[in-house]
Amino acid sequence: MRLRPSRTTGPTPAERMRSIITVAHSMTVVADGHRHEVHGLDGTAAMGRLHLHDPSDGAGSAGEPRVPIRVELTDIAPAPLRDRLRARVTLTGLVEAPYRPETGESTCVQLGQAVLEDADGRTYVPLTQLEAAETDPLAGCEAAMLHHLVADHPDLVTRLLRLADPAHTRGLERALPLAIDRYGITLRLEHATRHHDVRLPFPTAITEADQVGLQIHAVLTAARRAAHAHLSA
Repeated sequence: MRLRPSRTTGPTPAERMRSIITVAHSMTVVADGHRHEVHGLDGTAAMGRLHLHDPSDGAGSAGEPRVPIRVELTDIAPAPLRDRLRARVTLTGLVEAPYRPETGESTCVQLGQAVLEDADGRTYVPLTQLEAAETDPLAGCEAAMLHHLVADHPDLVTRLLRLADPAHTRGLERALPLAIDRYGITLRLEHATRHHDVRLPFPTAITEADQVGLQIHAVLTAARRAAHAHLSA
């Protein structure tokens, strides 16, 4: 197994977008005035149904009409939070013919814009960055991991809270895991009328899913040390 030092505390917008697209269970396609809800993407991913390319690469037949298309994907938190929407991905572009959701073939899309919307705002991701980005190694198993953490190890979340700013834990009603990726784990701290997300980075970025236990243990060790330091102060 190979670990690499963490250079950042979270994924880039391109990495997030890539992971969302790869593990999407469904997507909404709006084309030629029609809205299609496409389901059952498990195992094939959205990019198994759509092929994105740059309009400047000459793909497609010259002079043929183009139909505008918009593809929408949502990233929903697995845990039962108040606000489970974590991010939206919107891909806009052109296709040569009206989109057919029943087709088993990949539809070629001349990409115009790829947009990620999340708590940090709106980010436009160039196709070159999207193509170069890696899918997070935990993306496919994140939901199962978070469900397991909530159902079987709620005490771990309580222990991880020791690393949060005390100002964010005063008046806390509930804390749940919001997300986990190669760079760390994010907790959602819910208060009566608001919430706050706390990012706890791993000491080392994960390259394989089976490394997550080691990194969570390292974060828990840091939380234990923080608690001891607080008691000794």
